[in-house]
Amino acid sequence: MEKELISVIVPCYNEEEVLPLFREEILRVSEEMTKAHPQLEFEFLFINDGSRDKTLEILRGYAEEDSRFRYVSFSRNFGKEAGMLAGLENSRGDYAVILDADLQHPPKLIPQMYEYVSSGEYDCAATRRVSRKGEPKLLSFFARSFYKVINKISQTQIVDGAQDFRFMTRQMVNAILDMREYNRFSKGIFSWVGFRTKYIEVENTERAAGTTTWNFWKLLMYSFEGIMAFSTAPLAISVVFSLLLFIAALVLMIFAIVKLSGTLAIICLICFVGGLQLLCTGIMGQYLAKTYMEVKGRPKYLIGETEETKRKER
Repeated sequence: MEKELISVIVPCYNEEEVLPLFREEILRVSEEMTKAHPQLEFEFLFINDGSRDKTLEILRGYAEEDSRFRYVSFSRNFGKEAGMLAGLENSRGDYAVILDADLQHPPKLIPQMYEYVSSGEYDCAATRRVSRKGEPKLLSFFARSFYKVINKISQTQIVDGAQDFRFMTRQMVNAILDMREYNRFSKGIFSWVGFRTKYIEVENTERAAGTTTWNFWKLLMYSFEGIMAFSTAPLAISVVFSLLLFIAALVLMIFAIVKLSGTLAIICLICFVGGLQLLCTGIMGQYLAKTYMEVKGRPKYLIGETEETKRKER
């Protein structure tokens, strides 16, 4: 019987409190799967994204105790996008599954995901959050608005509520790795590469332990990253504003000629035009900044340590 390796990829940032709970759960799930499917083998690849707590120390211990546990530790914090990329690049499996360590992505769904993908009907199984219970209402409103906006202005359609929790074939993983851009927005990349995807609807799950590092500002910036990564529509805003201002200028000229008293209106218009010019310049500047980062060709992450390099030091 030919063996099949599943790479479980887990980005980590300050997860010392939840790692023991996650390890217990992922080992339970993997043992159940290997009993049901003897051809399956597992590797557990943790990406330490510059954690400041004891995450790296815990991962070292796991790797010493069990050879199936591997880790890649960054030289500093590079962000979750870099963590997911590093996981995919360093995975060895015939299949790869990405999930968070905080158990908001329940490992118990992995067997169901495997059944969908191994059947040959799908190349990917992913979770889709259908409720945002427990999440601040303002955050939920902006999240839903983001999906509506990006799906209207981009040719790449992103499923509302789609999560990073995905079980993929090696073919799909390789397709994702072929996309080498520096400014990465994985939700868009997952959709852009295509492939047949089965979405599993799930309820919102609270963290098992620890505290999240995501806040409203970070999520807002992340949404801007996604819009600029998969749409050039914001650049068209300057053209639309130019047409509107041209019409407004004509109306104001007529008003000034007829009333002979348009000083206040002209001042308001000058301020309005100045603000719009700054807005349009800022939008174009953001695209230019993204291009600047791409052209420099810097690595997306730097590795400080892995279980293999640590073993060689001994």
